Amino acid sequence: MLEPIRDRVVATTGALFSHAPYPLAQTMEHRGSAGLFGPGSMTWEIVGDAAAFVGGIRALLVQSAHPEVLAGVMGHSRYRVDPLGRLSRTSAYVTATAFGADVEVEAAVAAVRRAHRGVEGTSHRGRPYAAADPAHAAWVHNVLVDSFLAAFVAYGPRRLDATEADRFVFEQTRLGALLGAAPLPDTAGALRRWILEHPDVAPSPGVADTVGFLRRPPLPRSVRPAYRVLFEAAVATIDPPLRGLLGLRERWGAAGAGRTAVRALRWALGASPSWYLALRRVGAPVPPGRFRMSRVRDLERRR
Repeated sequence: MLEPIRDRVVATTGALFSHAPYPLAQTMEHRGSAGLFGPGSMTWEIVGDAAAFVGGIRALLVQSAHPEVLAGVMGHSRYRVDPLGRLSRTSAYVTATAFGADVEVEAAVAAVRRAHRGVEGTSHRGRPYAAADPAHAAWVHNVLVDSFLAAFVAYGPRRLDATEADRFVFEQTRLGALLGAAPLPDTAGALRRWILEHPDVAPSPGVADTVGFLRRPPLPRSVRPAYRVLFEAAVATIDPPLRGLLGLRERWGAAGAGRTAVRALRWALGASPSWYLALRRVGAPVPPGRFRMSRVRDLERRR
């Protein structure tokens, strides 16, 4: 009786991320290639879980706290006219770099580097920005890493210990290095301190507009209530100083509602089918009961 509900969640979620080509369409042609991380990595577990949906929202919010990075997004991104396209392209990048074979990782990183060429200008406070600048690339990359980790800690299916959190952050420095980002803190504590103590974080004129867009993006009507819960769950994981700068406040019950929503997504979607394909590509054991096989079959049909 519950299968139609699960199928509807799968179809609705899949439609949101279908506005860009699937980046692992040819991944089985690269058998044996573990990519940047491989089986047993914390990256495959953390990025492959439903809590990553919350992490993605959190990252976009926190990234907005850097005026020069935000100026680059507002001046050069098409997120307002093509929000689902940007969502799909960002998801494709995360999927390729987390689960892709070596050549798929290289292609995703090269695409980002090409997209960053010419993203240059001056922020409202007269400071230059460039997407390819190592410091600006580091802000974007490091905040994404911290956000995936924070979301998993708050809403993941199990408790992480400190060693596992540090392993995830250290693994992600490999990707940051490929992007030319620097500095790259290599422990969870150092990463969190780097973000909270970052000297360039400050209010800017575009923050309210960007946060307002992220709060109510032009999503299909059927998706909006669930997105709102995930948005508030993301806000609940942001440290108070950054929340205040972004004009956000934690709503009562947001974390509890977030845990319920992520559990429901995990039940409906299972773990990322891209994780499943990566396990098969390298010949690693597939954990039983972790993946929704109908979703895997749908993905394989797209290949």
